Amino acid sequence: MIEVRDYTVMSVVGGTRDDAAGEAFDKAARMLGLGYPGGAALGRLAETGDDTRYPFPRAVVRDAPFDMSFSGVKTALINLIHNAKQLYGDDWTEEIYIPSVAASFQRAVVEVLTDRICGAADALRYDTVVLAGGVAANRALCAALRERLGESIHIPPVSLCGDNAAMIGSQAYYEAQNGAFASLSQNAFATFPPDNKVLCSK
Repeated sequence: MIEVRDYTVMSVVGGTRDDAAGEAFDKAARMLGLGYPGGAALGRLAETGDDTRYPFPRAVVRDAPFDMSFSGVKTALINLIHNAKQLYGDDWTEEIYIPSVAASFQRAVVEVLTDRICGAADALRYDTVVLAGGVAANRALCAALRERLGESIHIPPVSLCGDNAAMIGSQAYYEAQNGAFASLSQNAFATFPPDNKVLCSK
């Protein structure tokens, strides 16, 4: 989660201690035989299941109220599948209802995200929240945030949720407007904090 004070002035206020939410969805989908990446497939399947049927944990990071961890819910899913395979062998998918597993897993992740986002917005006194990135395409998450935040939440169209080039290009425009340009010798960083600038003034 990023606090945005201006187009080029940002700071991280919360994040994940392990997998990102979208990555957790993708890995869960792979475990359930939905392919990888499979977050979208998991979301569609979850719509046909009971999201209360399987209890999954919601982790709390005690020293960082806006941070998240999805390793526990992922481990719980691994254990559920492993136990079913031990008991039922190749017929394990007939003994646990996969749509409800998907729905219950999704609900656990969505509740953690929603609680942290709304908590940060309240604590920092923001009345405008933007959901972005691939996970913004998850309909359950969008619905939960709209229910909690109403008109305060802004969500891009699904066609832009997974388009990293559009997001990077948009930010590059504002950096250029601010006179910040990178050296031609700069390397690429897959996960670089937005508050750690490596740009230099022209």
